[in-house]
Amino acid sequence: MKMAIFCGASLGNHPLYEQKSLELADWMAAEGHDLVFGGGKVGLMGVMADRMLAHGRLAIGVIPTFLKEREIAHPGLTDLIVVADMHQRKAKTMELSQAFIALPGGPGTLEEISEVISWSRVGQNDGPCILYNVNGYYEPLKDLFDQMVSQGFLSQADRDKVLFSDDLGEIAHFIQTYQAPAIRRY
Repeated sequence: MKMAIFCGASLGNHPLYEQKSLELADWMAAEGHDLVFGGGKVGLMGVMADRMLAHGRLAIGVIPTFLKEREIAHPGLTDLIVVADMHQRKAKTMELSQAFIALPGGPGTLEEISEVISWSRVGQNDGPCILYNVNGYYEPLKDLFDQMVSQGFLSQADRDKVLFSDDLGEIAHFIQTYQAPAIRRY
């Protein structure tokens, strides 16, 4: 399975983020999964790509021209797909991937996983969406999703289709048993 990993071009300020990213890559490789990601050589992107390549797995980068031109593209990937812009990057990443995991990251990481979750609700993504909740990073967002349910803006069934976890066993089970949400009707 190809897994899209949304992650930042920085390491964050706690060594646990890098450590858990390496553990995720080790788990992915052991399970026979491949990586689809933003194509960068820096930050958690570079950590994930380097580790997957070290395991002999595919590391497929999708990067817009303007970022490639800033010389942050990873030079040793299995494949580097260059697209025109960020919209095409997300569309291509989604096309290539069967599961979606967000590591801790900034606004770009949040935007990417949010769009994929949103696409699930309208029938444009049938893959599982997971927020890798390292060090409780995504707890405020988890609380917000629960508030969306309590305030009537998200159904409990759709909320249950998004996993917040840092437990690789739980993540594996979620992916294996995942069923896409019913297409939202109005």
